[in-house]
Amino acid sequence: MSISTRSFPPLNVDERTTLESWLDFHRATLAHKCAGLSDEQAREASARPSELTLTGLVQHMAEVERTWFRRILTGERVAAVHGTDATPLGPLDLVDGHDVGFEVAEGATLEGALAEWQAEIERARANCAPLSLDATGTFPWAFAPGEPAGSPVSLRWIFVHMIEEYARHNGHADLLRERVDGSTGW
Repeated sequence: MSISTRSFPPLNVDERTTLESWLDFHRATLAHKCAGLSDEQAREASARPSELTLTGLVQHMAEVERTWFRRILTGERVAAVHGTDATPLGPLDLVDGHDVGFEVAEGATLEGALAEWQAEIERARANCAPLSLDATGTFPWAFAPGEPAGSPVSLRWIFVHMIEEYARHNGHADLLRERVDGSTGW
């Protein structure tokens, strides 16, 4: 695999550019891990006994983008990207452990999952663009003592969380891709 399609984050820029650049780097890393795979390969649960697939990871990250940048940051009520439940959810409707998207429906394709994910990324960028890092959304879960459900959460915190979320799942993608076709690299 080549890293030529990804831009390494700049080393000495302001906080906002640093956060956005690292998030975009990790987004590009996931796309990079899926590049060149057939639907069959991307649907392969290659690290048994786990049922995790690259298509499932992409679907999940579309849901994560939607949850953090639409439901939590802006309070938008929207249904899940994947699944059969079309109930619009706002930030306080989410249950702890809101991990959806991993299951790949029959007929779902990597191309379709990537397109939905990219659409959520574009929406996230549009939602964030006019906001300062101090802008807040509504954190849906009781997080720690003194931080009940409904507490304000800053865009800065959301960016850091999303970088962490992608970094963790990109580690999963590394293993899945290597098991599918032997490709390694970051």
